[in-house]
Formats: sequence, structure tokens, C-alpha cells
Amino acid sequence: MRLWWCPATRAVRVLWMIEELGIPCERVRIDIRDEAAKAAPAFRRASPMGKVPAIEEGETRLWDSGAICAWLADRHPEAGLAPAINAPDRGAWLQWLMFNNSVIEPAMLEKFVPDAPRNPSAFGWGSFDAMIAVLRDGIGQGPWILGERFSAADVMLGSAVVAMRRFNILPAEPVLHAYADRCLARPAHQRALAADQA
Repeated sequence: MRLWWCPATRAVRVLWMIEELGIPCERVRIDIRDEAAKAAPAFRRASPMGKVPAIEEGETRLWDSGAICAWLADRHPEAGLAPAINAPDRGAWLQWLMFNNSVIEPAMLEKFVPDAPRNPSAFGWGSFDAMIAVLRDGIGQGPWILGERFSAADVMLGSAVVAMRRFNILPAEPVLHAYADRCLARPAHQRALAADQA
């Protein structure tokens, strides 16, 4: 298995997932800010959009962090990072696993582009405030999004909450800050951050 990654990008969440699983993976560093490097044919085969993370194993190629985390969790059921296909909490797991890329990240743009037009009823993600309220309520059942069980959904959500705090856009929500602290305290997350900064 090969992971294409670049420091200080969304790829850190897949590094974290791999560390949680404890599986071997070849890491290929690519500077996606360098157009020539980004155009390399081997990389573009793995990631047609020229983004990281991208993962490939045999004929399998994935370049969305949510899809990668779902695939890895299902490929390694022994790690317990995904409910079984027919488990009662599988639907909630999938919903929260996809919440980052489909709701959190688009909503974060409100904070980075303050003059952008606003029409929460037309946007799939609603609004930043609505996203925060739903996330707070979901995590409030905690300590993890599925209750007592840490899962790949926490890798995705935890990465987002930690990033919002780093960018100083995470509201003063004690539930979310405590969740970020729990995520950062996980040894696998610490190893992923160290690898990302190495």
C-alpha cells in the first residue's frame, strides 16, 4: 500500500488512520504546491485531481480522505474502527465519517471568506453555526462520536476540530475543545503529527 502525502495538509488524517491501524504503508511525499511535482504521471494516476491524501494498493486508488478511512477501516475489521455492515450503528458511523468533507469543510469557508454570499437553506452544509451545533450535540454523547467506541469517524471529525482550533475558528464550546484534547492525546495521533512534521 502506498500513501501519497504532503506535510501540513489533509493527508495527516490518513497518517493518523494508518497509525491507529498499525499497518505498514509506503509513504511517498509530494509537494502539491509545486505544479511540476503535482503533474507527475505516477501521482496523477493515484490522484486525478492532484490532491492529497491519495492511496493505492494493487488496482485500488482512492483520493478522498473519507473514502480512504472507510476503506481502511473495512479492510482491517480486527482494529474495530468501523461497525460491521449490518450493525445498528453502521449508519451513524457512515453519516459522521462523511460529515467532515460534506459539511464541516464547506462551512469553514464562511470563516475564511467572510464576504461570500450566504444562503443556508440552499447550501448542503447549512451554515457554520448550524454545523457547530450539530457537531457539539453529536460529540456531547461522547467521549467519542459513537459513544464509548473510538472509530474512523473520530479520525475524520477529530482532524477537523483540531484544525478549526489551530486556525482559531473553533467557538468556545467546551465539548468540542475537550474532544480535540482527547484526539490529540491519542498515541496514534501523536505519531501521525510527528511523521507529518518530520
